[in-house]
Amino acid sequence: MNNLQTQIRTDASYVPCEDLYKEAKALFSEGLIEHLKAKGLDVIEWQSEGIYINDMNGNSFIDCYSAASTYNLGRKNKTVLDSLESAAKETDCGNFILVSEEKADLSSKLAFFVGGDLSCVLFTVVRGEAMDAACKLARGYTGKTELISVDGGWYGHTGFAMGLSERIDNDRYGRLIPDQTIVEFNNIKAAKKAINKNTAAFILEPIQVENGCRRVDKDYLLELKEVCAHYGTLLIFDETQTGFGRTGHKFAKDYYDVNPDIMLFGEAITAGMFPMTGMVFTPTVKSFFDKHPLIHLCTFGGHDVGCRVACKTLDVYEQMCPWIQTNETGALLLRHLSDIQSLYPNLIRSVSGLGLVNAITFTNEEIAQLFCVTARSKGFIVVQGLVDRECVVFRPPLTITHDELNHLMELISSTMKSINNA
Repeated sequence: MNNLQTQIRTDASYVPCEDLYKEAKALFSEGLIEHLKAKGLDVIEWQSEGIYINDMNGNSFIDCYSAASTYNLGRKNKTVLDSLESAAKETDCGNFILVSEEKADLSSKLAFFVGGDLSCVLFTVVRGEAMDAACKLARGYTGKTELISVDGGWYGHTGFAMGLSERIDNDRYGRLIPDQTIVEFNNIKAAKKAINKNTAAFILEPIQVENGCRRVDKDYLLELKEVCAHYGTLLIFDETQTGFGRTGHKFAKDYYDVNPDIMLFGEAITAGMFPMTGMVFTPTVKSFFDKHPLIHLCTFGGHDVGCRVACKTLDVYEQMCPWIQTNETGALLLRHLSDIQSLYPNLIRSVSGLGLVNAITFTNEEIAQLFCVTARSKGFIVVQGLVDRECVVFRPPLTITHDELNHLMELISSTMKSINNA
């Protein structure tokens, strides 16, 4: 019996998994529990660390989900964890309408980390809220109303974000926000035809992680930026899943060498140790905030404890430069996935990715789901895309070592062999 199992079986707070699931069904959502079981995700996390998820029974799984690219530095990075403990003892939320040293320090450090002209900051809590704030800013700054995005995007679960996303449940709620237009992805002719004098912003993910890791061409972004500038339209990048080293660069914008007017960043800013997202934007766009400072208020946005944790996390990113290693490990993983595709052309349609955000697109949704279920039995956790459910996305922590990656690739091969023989 290993130490983890001993802790699990002797801890007075331990509750059997089935009891927890029964309670969740009764109090929260029976459908969710059944959904998790069908996807091979009925794992109750317990003391996860590094690249691993540990369950209540003492089993370990390589985490290839990483809470949607949140755990770029792995679970419970010690330096970040220590900063959380000390910050919690020394400060608190602060008053969100007041300036604090923590907010100022993080704003300055983040502007330096991001680089370029994206030197102004607004902190939020979740991805959808950051998108909503960006859309409000774009409409306010330009005095225009139309928001254009591309097909296949996914931006979150709130008002503006839902309308701009490609969701199977949009018909249940209707279009929540008016003047939202969707055009074809990576099609500059479609973009030129849609953008007009009433367009406030053009919004996209440079890499659509939830859609088979589909990515735009550099020429498309360069021309799109020129068209937006011509019409006074703001260009917004959503980098909540591609930021902080995930693509083998600090941000996908650096890979493309194209700077937007507004860029969203995700929870990887605190390595998953504190809920924080936000957006960075240019001083030109900030002029609207100068005149209308209260257009977006968030009680926990810029939480002083979270700001300290984020500052320390940025220090760790700068010291480790995980994007350098990610270039190499990501190339190895993508090559392995391509080799697997060549072995199973009847099961796999394509593979795609950049850095350590990669996807296998299967020939149908059922095989993708079977892959996830089988993967769990082999020792790693992976999930289907939220937009393209025929794809499975790999997002392991950027700290994964070469030995760990080799082991993961063996598990992927074993999973595919089992599916092929089923």
